[in-house]
Amino acid sequence: RKRTTSQCKSEPPLLRTSKRTIYTAGRPPWYNEHGTQSKEAFAIGLGGGSASGKTTVARMIIEALDVPWVVLLSMDSFYKVLTTQQQEQAAHNNFNFDHPDAFDFDLIVSTLKKLKQGKSVKVPVYDFTTHSRKKDWKTLYGANVIIFEGIMAFADKALLELLDMKIFVDTDSDIRLVRRLRRDISERGRDIEGVIKQYNKFVKPAFDQYIQPTMRVADIVVPWGSGNTVAIDLIVQHMHSQLEE
Repeated sequence: RKRTTSQCKSEPPLLRTSKRTIYTAGRPPWYNEHGTQSKEAFAIGLGGGSASGKTTVARMIIEALDVPWVVLLSMDSFYKVLTTQQQEQAAHNNFNFDHPDAFDFDLIVSTLKKLKQGKSVKVPVYDFTTHSRKKDWKTLYGANVIIFEGIMAFADKALLELLDMKIFVDTDSDIRLVRRLRRDISERGRDIEGVIKQYNKFVKPAFDQYIQPTMRVADIVVPWGSGNTVAIDLIVQHMHSQLEE
């Protein structure tokens, strides 16, 4: 049987492992006699600080889950469109991308609702080098499991109500800073002075004020991020029991 995949050029909708290929664009797996999805997808929220390893943990969970259809939805796709003035601020590392107001929560909630119902959605593709949304959006489909990851994954009440499991990835601040430096310089064309300036002015204060406090709403806290294979194994076991139910 041919599997339906998204036509996103910038981010291939699959995850290749040593044993198999997992399609992360999703596909509605359950239908009733009316042609609609008979069961809602299981939605996992992954929160944590910038560069804490959320995406890596998500991919480890996806690989270990062994379900045919998974959607990996990143909060990074939902940054708001900046005004001309905000674009100028961003170019000089003076715009706060680590504040709840930087995200389009209305679009996030409506997108996640549709995915849980098995409907296809259009998701923005964000360009971090230009701080803007690209012209072409990507298509995702419903799935058995939806993993939503982002620094503000637990910062909105309506969003929290859609998540069946909430996981907070807790990684040491020094490690997160080193990872952020490496990522922003090599992948996003930033200079070291700008990255450190933005970290001290926005990233660290935002983590203390908005992100770390959300740890209390998490069902599971994973210390050391992707290095904590024991915690990830326990999460996968719990999810298997939930899916069976």
